[in-house]
Amino acid sequence: MSARSKARKRALDLIFAAEARGMSVDELLSSQVDAGEAPSNEYTVTLVRGVHEKAARLDELISTYAEGWTIERLPAVDRNVLRLGIYELLYVDDVPDAVAVSEAVNLARDLSTDESPGFVNGILASVTRDKERLLA
Repeated sequence: MSARSKARKRALDLIFAAEARGMSVDELLSSQVDAGEAPSNEYTVTLVRGVHEKAARLDELISTYAEGWTIERLPAVDRNVLRLGIYELLYVDDVPDAVAVSEAVNLARDLSTDESPGFVNGILASVTRDKERLLA
């Protein structure tokens, strides 16, 4: 597993934990540092903070593209995988779109339900298709 793949998995763990605990990511990152468990890869911190900063927009896009699903109704892992994937697609210039989609689908495959990889892939494919319009 590449360093960036590990960073994505760790970022997902932190985003999921912050949401589950009702903490801000800054509080969670501070508690990790205090416990000597700070993320060792700076890309993890970049992803966690980026997803946090763009959360409202990411959730708006998920709600738009996940037809028939509210953001609250999505499984927590899928919701956070989508946040991470959409963040990378729209806001991380040095990650090719295909890589962002593939990595998110792999996280869903490893950590969620059997239906999740297809669901995540479909939403991220739609976001990729509409990327220029979404960034305008």
